[in-house]
Amino acid sequence: MSTNIKEIRNILKDAIDVAKRYKALTGKPLGITGEVAEFTAASLLGLVLAEARQAGYDAIQNKNGKEIKVQIKGRCLPENHKTGQRVGSIQLDKEWDTVVLVLLDHEFEPFEIYEAGRGPVTEALSAPGSKARNERGALGVSKFKSIGKKIWPTS
Repeated sequence: MSTNIKEIRNILKDAIDVAKRYKALTGKPLGITGEVAEFTAASLLGLVLAEARQAGYDAIQNKNGKEIKVQIKGRCLPENHKTGQRVGSIQLDKEWDTVVLVLLDHEFEPFEIYEAGRGPVTEALSAPGSKARNERGALGVSKFKSIGKKIWPTS
């Protein structure tokens, strides 16, 4: 992928332009947030994207000689977003070590990235209470932020 980064960046720019026009016309998202989040996370965090349709994880990160399998989730938040926004489904039965959540603004620009390990994610998803959380593996953005650590921007 590294040899094609400039071309991919240009294609995503075009796709984002189309997605913004589509939303302006229909009021509905086009559905490119996941791809934008994956490319953004790989670019900003130095991750190597996995092959397409890899069950459980989207990228690999090498930390101290150890291969970490990273699931990447993205959420595009509108300018005046309401609380209660959810992260996409996280499947506990798949192979992954950590989840990265890329938060994008209404222009698809990243403004924060959080990371949470398998232990805290599993605990949060297994806690009694919410059907969305327990059955669909969907955490709220605020819950993910509370169990995770902000890793970008660093300051």
